[in-house]
Amino acid sequence: MLPPASPAFGEPCPARPSAETLALLARRRSASAQTLGAPGPSAEELAALLRLAARVPDHGKLAPWRFVVLEGAPKARFVERLKALAKRQEQPDKAEAVLAKIAAPPVTVAVISSPVEAKIPLWEQQMSAGAVCTTLLIAAQAMGYGANWITDWYAFDAEALSLLGVREGERVAGYVHIGAAAEPPLERVRPDMAALVTRWDG
Repeated sequence: MLPPASPAFGEPCPARPSAETLALLARRRSASAQTLGAPGPSAEELAALLRLAARVPDHGKLAPWRFVVLEGAPKARFVERLKALAKRQEQPDKAEAVLAKIAAPPVTVAVISSPVEAKIPLWEQQMSAGAVCTTLLIAAQAMGYGANWITDWYAFDAEALSLLGVREGERVAGYVHIGAAAEPPLERVRPDMAALVTRWDG
């Protein structure tokens, strides 16, 4: 299932009610990464997902993020090299065990926060990268796939970052894993909204 084409530059983008979108958000639930298997999104579907993910709020139109796609044989080689790095971690067995989360899904997209030198505060640029992860996650689920946005030790380890091609000043905003969920995730406990919402009254 592919989304419609994005509007042309300058074309009106009016807000329209969408019961389907609200229903999706009301039931949105991350699938366990280890349960994600084939099929994953096709090349055409993945291109559409990345296009949708790039439509996030972006103060200054800087696009302060980029994508690294991991799939197929190259992804398998990446995981094997992470296994070698896992042996050097403080808890090597645990470090290797969590690699199941990246090994199982057929497609993983590393979203790299890549700030641009500009007047826009760094924090805003980093939040935009987080918004990319969220939008990619929701778009993948709207396309019918299971998805999970996580970080693990290899999102912070210097050698793992070098392996991924993360440059100085960049950070991994998240690994978004996409595939067919072997089983539907169960609803989890949600926050008590009454404890989180206040209204400013001056």
